[in-house]
Amino acid sequence: MVSLSEIVAYLDSHLEVEKFSDYCPNGLQIEGRGQIRRIVSGVTACYPLLERALELEADAILVHHGYFWKGASPCLTGLHRQRVATLLAADISLLTYHLPLDAHPVLGNNAQLAARLGLTTVGHFEQGPLAGIACHGTLDTPLDAAAFADRIEEKLGRVPLHIAGGPAAISRVGWCTGAAQGGIETAAALGLDAYISGEISEPTVHLAREAGIHYFAAGHHATERYGVRALGEHLAEHFELEHIAVDIDNPV
Repeated sequence: MVSLSEIVAYLDSHLEVEKFSDYCPNGLQIEGRGQIRRIVSGVTACYPLLERALELEADAILVHHGYFWKGASPCLTGLHRQRVATLLAADISLLTYHLPLDAHPVLGNNAQLAARLGLTTVGHFEQGPLAGIACHGTLDTPLDAAAFADRIEEKLGRVPLHIAGGPAAISRVGWCTGAAQGGIETAAALGLDAYISGEISEPTVHLAREAGIHYFAAGHHATERYGVRALGEHLAEHFELEHIAVDIDNPV
């Protein structure tokens, strides 16, 4: 058993939470029992994840997408009330790390995605809202677009949506997990062959074609499965806790 306060302090420090201006509060969003033995992790604090955590008798839930987003209603009504009430009644803590988890150089979503896809990080985007978070680097072996799409499908379990626009061989790649399709303009300005993110929007198609860069939308959920799992495994090892990763699949 480890105290909740010790775990929160460690995570906040390890992920350097104070460096980020985020769309939600990072760290302890809902406080439960003071001692932690078992942690359940998942991408999003949806109700099915809460139900699974109850079944597994978790003391805390660790997620990438929690609650209290900027622009959302602060009122505890409807589904929002149901989720929060469930956690409070079960005395389960909710720990949320959004941009700090995207950016971590080892445990982060972008670092974990790179490791799976055979990408070596050379640097980070230096301008725009993705500065310091989005990455660019090189493929272990240059691939054509079809072969690279096949690798993404194999490693992430999701067929990516490919918008063709770049050269025959892909070598230099930019990537940012989740809803980071806006980074394609920076990727194109860097002269990259391809850019990978989770989501796609209507303008992304035209930007890829006109800027001469391949775009791969590999799924918001699929690109962000691995950071929170890696963080949970790290916590389990560091504090000798029990960690169970739960994947509530999402096709988006």
